[in-house]
Amino acid sequence: QVHLVESGGGLVQPGGSLRLTCVASGSISSIDAMGWYRQVPGEQRDLVAIVDDGGRTNYADSVKGRFTISRDNAKNTVYLQMNSLKPEDTAVYYCDMLMGHYNYWGQGTRVTVSS
Repeated sequence: QVHLVESGGGLVQPGGSLRLTCVASGSISSIDAMGWYRQVPGEQRDLVAIVDDGGRTNYADSVKGRFTISRDNAKNTVYLQMNSLKPEDTAVYYCDMLMGHYNYWGQGTRVTVSS
């Protein structure tokens, strides 16, 4: 059993920054890819950023240059540094970890960008 817990969401003004953290616990052998997704009510869950076990990253076009994903393998943790936040970044953010054939999701953390 693997459990993912996100933290770091909240309310921030446009132009501000937040750092999301996702920690995995449980029966973990190795983690392949780690990613962040976001979802707005009534819409599909979209990829924000992903980092593979070689450190290669990929970002949604809408966040390139503003968001940075990173991972700490020793801590089974993935981070998402979000800068220059915009109102359209408002969503529930979910972390995702791929371990072999299994994909695990966190419960989500809400980010609201508003003045």
